[in-house]
Amino acid sequence: MANQQFCLALDLKDDPKLIESYIAYHQAVWPEVLASIKASGIQLLNIYHVGNRLFMIIEADAQFSFAKKAAMDASNPKVQEWEALMWTFQQALPVAKNGEKWVLMEKIFELPCE
Repeated sequence: MANQQFCLALDLKDDPKLIESYIAYHQAVWPEVLASIKASGIQLLNIYHVGNRLFMIIEADAQFSFAKKAAMDASNPKVQEWEALMWTFQQALPVAKNGEKWVLMEKIFELPCE
């Protein structure tokens, strides 16, 4: 089974100082958070920003699932601490469900390989 790819979106609070701090935290992500990401089957994770909008691209192995990742995160106090800290900078997208942070995006185009 092939690797999976996901793209997610989230907004930051529209405050230049908060955005700058959020970016600074992501220049030195806590080792426990990085280990948790890798242990879940995520092989690549990139976050991009424009203005206060964030886009996350994930490539994960075939066994990866968001449910499994959420369960792992819920049992990891350091990840929970990181997520609570990050939420001080983040705000839900208008289309997010109650309690949802990162929103999974739908792929609408892929350049065909020949």
